[in-house]
Amino acid sequence: MVEKKKPAKKPAKKSPPPRAKARPAARAAKPARAAAEAPSKAEKPAPPDRPTKAAKAAKTETPSLPAGLGIHSLAPAFGSTHYRKRVGRGPGSGHGKTAGRGNKGQKSRTGYRHLRGFEGGQMPLHRRLPKRGFTNIFRVEYDIVNLTALDRFEAGDKITPELLVEKQLVRKSRPVKILGDGQIAKALSVAAHKFSASAQAKIEAAGGRCEVIPR
Repeated sequence: MVEKKKPAKKPAKKSPPPRAKARPAARAAKPARAAAEAPSKAEKPAPPDRPTKAAKAAKTETPSLPAGLGIHSLAPAFGSTHYRKRVGRGPGSGHGKTAGRGNKGQKSRTGYRHLRGFEGGQMPLHRRLPKRGFTNIFRVEYDIVNLTALDRFEAGDKITPELLVEKQLVRKSRPVKILGDGQIAKALSVAAHKFSASAQAKIEAAGGRCEVIPR
């Protein structure tokens, strides 16, 4: 019998030995440099200086305005002002062909003037309403002072409108009238523009005197 030849075994490929990874010189130098620069554990950093009272006060003060800013640079807020309405500049102005006056009528014409109370020819309200009573346009308005207000003065004092103005009892622009509300037990010399009958009687009964100032 013929013997079959067995195939020869191929020799196994030898893997190359692993190469040692070379570290770059720059990378290796970094940790050494960092270790040299880092402070030792024994050396602790000095605590920062505490701020003084003057420094604290300087921080709380309002900061000064930057250069160039001042009252001359003030301006209104955006959107708070508007351009003036320019009428009669055509449809492109945004106010139409008729400049906001509408079409025809009295208000569209030049020279229109609105009169107070005018109702287009209709009888106006101030003429339709009925009138009652009478108002005297020549009446004189007096500032009133009662006898109770004169009790604050001392006996023998001369009371004039100027003194009453100083005491804020009357106004400077109006004449003064004395009324008899209250009682008075002091002798006072009172000068006023007008007296009521009861006020004059009580002042004179207390030993005082009334002087009428002509207006």
